[in-house]
Amino acid sequence: MKTTILSVIITTLITFFATKSLFVKPDECSSKANLTHDVHSEEELHEEHGEIIPETLQEFGVEFSTVSGGVLTETIELPGEIRIDPNRLAHITPRFDGVVKEVFKYTGESVKKNELLAIIESNESLTAYELRSSIDGVIIDMHFTKGETAQKPEHFFAIANLSEVWVNLSIYQKYLPEISVGQKVLLSINSNLKNVEGEISFISPTIDEHTRTATARVVLKNTSGNFRPGQFVAGIVIANKSNCNIVIPKSAIETIGGLPTVFREDEHGFEPVKISIGKQNHDSVEVLSGLVLGQRFVSKGGFVLKTQMSKSTLTEAGCAH
Repeated sequence: MKTTILSVIITTLITFFATKSLFVKPDECSSKANLTHDVHSEEELHEEHGEIIPETLQEFGVEFSTVSGGVLTETIELPGEIRIDPNRLAHITPRFDGVVKEVFKYTGESVKKNELLAIIESNESLTAYELRSSIDGVIIDMHFTKGETAQKPEHFFAIANLSEVWVNLSIYQKYLPEISVGQKVLLSINSNLKNVEGEISFISPTIDEHTRTATARVVLKNTSGNFRPGQFVAGIVIANKSNCNIVIPKSAIETIGGLPTVFREDEHGFEPVKISIGKQNHDSVEVLSGLVLGQRFVSKGGFVLKTQMSKSTLTEAGCAH
């Protein structure tokens, strides 16, 4: 009996303290609000609006700009690959089947036109003859070993002149009307090289039946040897330039409630405002509504304000209980 009474008392106490911890009295909530306000004052925060003043925002790497117009450059990004110009590629093969007596050049070596590559002894006449390069270039492949029997077409030297290379860009069908010969292209090869500007010199008249794309060709000078056949490339083509009343960077846009939002300045600090977007490219957008010329707004780092706003909402919801 004593055990039963003791169990009831313990259960009642646990329930009481557990329930109490879930609720905050109005005066306690008010005290916490005042404390929060005091701390925010020391940190120069606007607690009542859940926002931070510019000086504090800058400490978080937040940047500001003034709403203005500008030219929006619309671009199309095309995937591509660096290829050897077929007119600068030579396959040197034996004239007659025979035994390879000597090999003088190997893969990776540079050669000049008419430079000696190998000596082969003909199987028919037993006479040795020379195999020489037909172009200046570098040996990119070879199938010759001293002592073996050389036969066409299994044995050859592949020599490429890489002083110029082709960049073949794939054009999806929906972009074909916007791409033309003579257009400038900004080519991104890799992170270690600066972007290179080129010009479209050819567009294939047919569509590849497998990729369903056309090919745009850009010819690049390659005297430094930085452009290697087989490398993947991103080509950015300028499709259109438009004068827009308001242009802002994409970094200014946060998504709140599923809608594009920008934090603009008002008399209380910075408030979230929904915007309507028009044309855009990879880093900028045209704003059709929501902002006015001359307004100050957060151009980068708006997530800090977004987070602060979410915290304020949760605090108010907690005090409402």
